Amino acid sequence: MEFRLLEYFMTICETLHFTKAAEKLRISQPTLSHQIKLLENQVGTPLFKRVGKKVYITQAGKCLLEHAEKAFFELEQAKIKINEIRGLQRGELTIGCSGSHLLTSTILSFSRNYPNIGLSIKELTTEETIDEILHHRLDLGIIYIDSLNNQLDNTPLFIEELLFVVSENDPLATLTSIELTSLQSIPLTLLPKKYLIRQLIDQSCKNLNFELYPKIELTNLAALHQIVSKNQIATILPKSYLVGINDPTIRCIPIVGPIPQHTVGIVYQKNAFMDTAISSFINSLIDTYKQQGIKL
Repeated sequence: MEFRLLEYFMTICETLHFTKAAEKLRISQPTLSHQIKLLENQVGTPLFKRVGKKVYITQAGKCLLEHAEKAFFELEQAKIKINEIRGLQRGELTIGCSGSHLLTSTILSFSRNYPNIGLSIKELTTEETIDEILHHRLDLGIIYIDSLNNQLDNTPLFIEELLFVVSENDPLATLTSIELTSLQSIPLTLLPKKYLIRQLIDQSCKNLNFELYPKIELTNLAALHQIVSKNQIATILPKSYLVGINDPTIRCIPIVGPIPQHTVGIVYQKNAFMDTAISSFINSLIDTYKQQGIKL
């Protein structure tokens, strides 16, 4: 079975569209269809089915995709190991995280020390990051690792704390702490429910038999920070984000109540080869959080 055919097959699995896959592969759509037919003849069963204009992966296709991803991952691992033996550095690290603030300081120091290694940072939810690593599309992820299953290995970084944040002009800015239950009566802006930070907040409230109904939902921490600093509305932000900014227009207030603290860590494929680039990036991350005083 040719790797070229598997590459064509995996691209269709990614796009679920023959024309888009052909454009991405820079071949004609009839050529791609013919190549997939050859692959289907080799395995003896259809790999895709069409329903109207939509393309779906068959059960056999899903089985082949799982093993093809593993094969390409192992091949990439071999290339990385050989380059390490030859004294060559990989070209790029691809990293997923739930907020780029987790990586900003490390990116700067790593880029100075390894100017020939590119960094591709993708802002993803925890679930998306895990999925991308399991499908070999990311080298590393920075996520909450408390409930992580045994599919991935991890290195703990620090314990995250959530803080109540208001504008300096808000009457609540003078508080030294606030009860979690008090947030029911306060206008809030929060992340949408698909984000783990929001899920942690909602679960804590549910444990106390109430639910928060934010007036505004925004999809990144910087947007929450910005709107709070300019308006009479409050939010809840992770301490790891707040220590990286120096904004005198906001006040950060500890929350009293069963707000859970969760461990943020680095996750990666089990048995993945840790070349110099990956090892150095992980060490840079650990050093960054030690210097900031955020630790386990």
